[in-house]
Amino acid sequence: MLEAIGVSGVRDLFADIPAEFHLQQGSLNLPDGMSEAAIVRKFTQAAEKNRHAANTACFLGGGTYHHFVPAVVDYVISRGEFLTAYTPYQPEISQGTLQALFEFQTMIARLTGMDVANASMYEAATATAEAALMARRVTRKNRVVMAGSVNPRYRSVTSNYLSRLKGDYVEIAMDGFATDVDALIAAIDDNTACVVVQYPDFYGSVYDLSVLRAACDANKCLMVVAFSDISAFALIESPGAMGADIAVGSGQSLGIPMGYGGPHLGLFACKQKYVRQMPGRVCGMTQDADGKRGFVLTLSTREQHIRREKATSNICSNQGLMCTAAATYLTLMGDDGMATVARHSAAALQSLLAALPDHVSAAAGAHYNETVLSFADTTARDRFLAAAAADGIFAGIPLERIDHAAQPGHLLVATTEMVEQDDIQRYLAALEVSK
Repeated sequence: MLEAIGVSGVRDLFADIPAEFHLQQGSLNLPDGMSEAAIVRKFTQAAEKNRHAANTACFLGGGTYHHFVPAVVDYVISRGEFLTAYTPYQPEISQGTLQALFEFQTMIARLTGMDVANASMYEAATATAEAALMARRVTRKNRVVMAGSVNPRYRSVTSNYLSRLKGDYVEIAMDGFATDVDALIAAIDDNTACVVVQYPDFYGSVYDLSVLRAACDANKCLMVVAFSDISAFALIESPGAMGADIAVGSGQSLGIPMGYGGPHLGLFACKQKYVRQMPGRVCGMTQDADGKRGFVLTLSTREQHIRREKATSNICSNQGLMCTAAATYLTLMGDDGMATVARHSAAALQSLLAALPDHVSAAAGAHYNETVLSFADTTARDRFLAAAAADGIFAGIPLERIDHAAQPGHLLVATTEMVEQDDIQRYLAALEVSK
């Protein structure tokens, strides 16, 4: 091949890259090759060192949550017609895939209180960024105001998306560990395309969005509401009920287990009047020439299906298998099951907070299933984490690991229906050890 293209060696292919960026021979220090059996053995031994959330008390959150996944979910998505299904370009041979996506959209629209949902986005961070781009198209304004209480990863990705576009990206600092709605309202001007908030916010706070909605209306900008754990809306007001124009977030809590941060599922929903500016695609239900029900791609404004300059997004695929997992989970749970999950998740947090020892405090205000615990000093927090780990507890996330602006000594803690009273007692016992 090298001879055919007229070069003497592989390094010649990289001649236009400055030499200081070239890896030197042997610099990677790669091990010798191994047989397939030896590789399997090596990685199996490494995997056995992992601790699984299913075998311990898990208080981790920050955008990925340990919810129960019924066995039926794995069974359904393991079936060949779903597991290996690709983009349904030909509806006549993709009815099962299209119907599963249609049902998924319907359930997400209902749970978020929005008119229409797509199918789907990669994960919540890129969905948030796409919402900001969509708001710019809808309003023809180019200023995006972002609450500092939005998940740091959502903020980072959105900032990166907007960094090469004309316009302003403004982050508004929090009020402690809560969303500063007054500061957000003060930041809105005539050129603001949208205000992005998270509800419940990254720190678990639940708050009133009605005054922000009124401010957005007064300035003709959109209100984008992000979320991390959609199960919350089986208990508290949905984004649609709070007046959101666009709702984006994660579907990981709907039948998708924790697994090194992925795979996830990005959710995107909006008001009907903005649907033609929504990224991704929308599956619809129709009738064929014989009057039989059928499913089709009703709207697909991604660049793979439309002239590039007319595309709303370069999202070229979706998390179709994860959509099927979420639809299966929601079908199994139903309204009552989802409400039970939400109540248990919220109650577990309140049970924990009610018994905190004196040297640990929790963030003020109403919270759903997540909050920040503050310790007297970093050493006390680290002693607690060590004691919890020794007892098989995933005790939370040191806040500075995910929010680089946070001061040491804080712990982001979340509860789900998987946290039982015995887990809470063990957690409290480890806190006592850290005094």
